[in-house]
Amino acid sequence: MSANLPFSSASTSTSPYRARMMAGMSGLPATQDRLTPLELILEERRLSVLFQPIIDMKTGEFLGFEGLIRGPADSPLHSPINLFGAAGQEGLSLEVEMLARQTVLEAFVLQELPGHLFLNVSPETLTHPSFKNGKTLEYLRALGLDPARVVIEITENQPTFDFVAMRSALLHYRSMGFKIAIDDLGEGFSSLRLWSELRPEYIKVDMHFVQGVDRDPIKLQFLKSIQSIAESCGTHVIAEGVETEAELRVIRDIGIAHGQGYFIARPSPTPPLVANAATSSILSSCKIAIFADQISMQRSQTTAQKLLTYIEPMHPDTPNEVLFERFTHNAALRVMPVVKGGIPIGLINRYQFIDRFAKPFQRELLGKKPCSEMVSPDPLLVDKSMPIEELSYFMAEAESRHFADGFIITEAGRYVGVASGQDLLRELTRMQLEAARYANPLTQLPGNVPINEHIERLLQAGTPFTAIYCDLDHFKPFNDVYGYRKGDEMIQLTGRLLCWACDPKLDFIGHVGGDDFIMLMQSKDWKKRCESALDSFAQASSLLFREEHIAAGGYHSEERNGTPAFHPLTSVSLGALNVAPGQFLSHHEVSSAMSSAKKMAKKTKGNSLFVEQRDYSNRR
Repeated sequence: MSANLPFSSASTSTSPYRARMMAGMSGLPATQDRLTPLELILEERRLSVLFQPIIDMKTGEFLGFEGLIRGPADSPLHSPINLFGAAGQEGLSLEVEMLARQTVLEAFVLQELPGHLFLNVSPETLTHPSFKNGKTLEYLRALGLDPARVVIEITENQPTFDFVAMRSALLHYRSMGFKIAIDDLGEGFSSLRLWSELRPEYIKVDMHFVQGVDRDPIKLQFLKSIQSIAESCGTHVIAEGVETEAELRVIRDIGIAHGQGYFIARPSPTPPLVANAATSSILSSCKIAIFADQISMQRSQTTAQKLLTYIEPMHPDTPNEVLFERFTHNAALRVMPVVKGGIPIGLINRYQFIDRFAKPFQRELLGKKPCSEMVSPDPLLVDKSMPIEELSYFMAEAESRHFADGFIITEAGRYVGVASGQDLLRELTRMQLEAARYANPLTQLPGNVPINEHIERLLQAGTPFTAIYCDLDHFKPFNDVYGYRKGDEMIQLTGRLLCWACDPKLDFIGHVGGDDFIMLMQSKDWKKRCESALDSFAQASSLLFREEHIAAGGYHSEERNGTPAFHPLTSVSLGALNVAPGQFLSHHEVSSAMSSAKKMAKKTKGNSLFVEQRDYSNRR
């Protein structure tokens, strides 16, 4: 099935190719041997198409297929980047797009593919008069394809400045039944504005924000925000570039409607019509993904740039009396950076400068001299990309005067600003307070807030899981006998062993505080994992006890009332609660039931696992 649209109507200019074709039609000598490789492709219609499925995350069925154009397999123009790059250089972009559109439409109809066809169209072509003259609609009617099944996907490879023309063109096509999608959100030049003004049916998120989303909390937050905006304006999000099982799980759990990528299906001339077994298994599973740790990522990504304050620097030849005037008129100015040609020379401390300058006759002696003579030697230089935590160690090793004087922040060795030791302390304190809400400082495991959030996610998703409360038995006597440092080692050891027992793809572990831990496990073999953790603790913890205490099975320590008593060696109690969908309404209810199970576990001597058997479904 084929029909040719006249390329001559696609542009108001006349390319060399178009001129030669017109000459050939006029009976002049044939010029095909002088055609460029691209012109031959156009003349012989040697484009091919691959289709990549787009899946509906809720139903597991394919929403439709994106048509991806390719040049001849034996040509350097096989790649779409090379193909359209050559088209732009030769002034044939519109001709190539016209032929590409026909090729995709014909192949889609010929294969009788179900669902929607996502048809790539550039802004330049979309707003061109030839694209709005009804020829596309005529062509669809000739092929027997309903416009309602075609989604015009706006691709951006250049800035879009004429928003009025773009909006008018898209509304024109929508009035004829076409749907609209905006491609590569977050990568293009104007996609956010187009989204706000046009309200398309679909928005495709650039693969940069999808790939690695299971490990990057910043990307996770970006996708959550996009999904939230999409829900408020009735747009369906399509996540591009899904390449792993973990990425698919995360975008599904965020609530994104559709996905596209190699894990779901690779582009093919004859695409599959149903999802593969791995994709179907994930989408039908009630298990939820473990989201990336946002606090740890934020700590590692906070750099010296956050401390930066820009102060207009002094040239080293500037007279001291000018510097004195700046200090006098700005009481908040504690240091003055001295810079020459963008390269920092050093800092001048306000108090040291004024103390020296204000002495009798010093102003007359020093006023005309260059301020470079007042610079403190060996300034502390810090690149703006240095992580805050690394900077704190750096400052601790530096001379104490740098804490008061501050330090110069640079980029590629050039001055960009200054910061003080107080600024660093303030930011470290803020980070520690923020982290304390989300992560335990001793084990760095998630704290109360993320634990409760994960329980709520499990409950809302209707996912069956096992909630396990872990508590150390006789831990206070161990602290009393061995000291708090050994006590911290015991808690850190417990945290590591519990982490090793968890499947990182399915199981969540958090540290409530003190010697209490929570595990929220979706693993089917959760009981075996818990028993393995108990065995590991029994072996590893023995290294923390003295031989005589191991031989005696415990040690003597004072009770809270001061009475001496014998206490058994520290052990672990695990209280497990199997949570069925709809059984609990909130994390408060789950926490309460977990605590009861933990109390029962602690009634058994030594390392123990208690599994709650009571039915909580009728206890409201």
